[in-house]
Amino acid sequence: MTGYIVRRLLQGVIVMFGVTTLIFVMSRLSGDPVALIAGSSATSEDVERMRHQFGLDQPLPVQYVTFLSLAAHGDLGDSLRFRQPALGLVLESLPATLELAVAALIITVAVAFPLGIIAAMHRDTWMDRLVSTFALAGFTIPPFWLGILLILVFPLGLKVLYTSGIGGWEHLVLPATALALTFAARLTRVIRGSMIEVLGADYVRTARAKGAPERLVLTRHAFRNVLLSVATLLGLQVALMLGGAVLIESVFAWPGIGHIAVQAITQRDYPVIQAVTLVTATIVVLTTLVVDLSYALIDPRVRYGGGGRPA
Repeated sequence: MTGYIVRRLLQGVIVMFGVTTLIFVMSRLSGDPVALIAGSSATSEDVERMRHQFGLDQPLPVQYVTFLSLAAHGDLGDSLRFRQPALGLVLESLPATLELAVAALIITVAVAFPLGIIAAMHRDTWMDRLVSTFALAGFTIPPFWLGILLILVFPLGLKVLYTSGIGGWEHLVLPATALALTFAARLTRVIRGSMIEVLGADYVRTARAKGAPERLVLTRHAFRNVLLSVATLLGLQVALMLGGAVLIESVFAWPGIGHIAVQAITQRDYPVIQAVTLVTATIVVLTTLVVDLSYALIDPRVRYGGGGRPA
């Protein structure tokens, strides 16, 4: 187990190195941020002075080596716009994004599990068709469009809840719901398909033939096997939710790292873009590791072999 964890962490470092290198190159290909920061009234001497101040007058390989040497010590540079450490700026906004993602994940699980199980137990009935319609709608409706629709209906139409900002549950419920719908639809389909497959397995039919109560069949025999496939998808959901939070945070003016990322991209604030990418990649790598380790808790038959994969 320890060797597996070490290997996965080393793989995660390689992944973060690759992602950070890619975003470093792509962000600099997007254009010169000094022209945006200096403004139209700045002279060419002012622009060159600012470019030298930020180190952007150096060749790209030199900038990259400087970036890596500073990043190795936890310094991702200062924001070009806010003139403060980029990593600190991102970490200050991270709790808001995690709050939104956790709330959306709770809504996703609370909606998908009951609907998926109900649809599987009542296969090819009106309940199953209703759940399938919900799942299809969740796939086709973009989260940001749903967010705008929720704002029109609840804060503007019914005068309840809030359109923007962070605070109590009244501020959280709309952006979390908008973010959760697509993932709840996807998870519902996976749970339904997995439950149908498991309920038709020989060991489930044997348990029923022995007179085991239906609730015991579902919880002890069927549900545990479904959790393996569900755990994998939930791990991927975290990464997708962090990506989807960018638009949702912009729609609801939620002060998370997605909101900061949009501002940094429009202003070509390289250090902030790099900090957001590195923090997000770290969360995704750690989440994937936790999901892989959870397999052994869900199913004791899972073992971690020398090849670095659950066996």
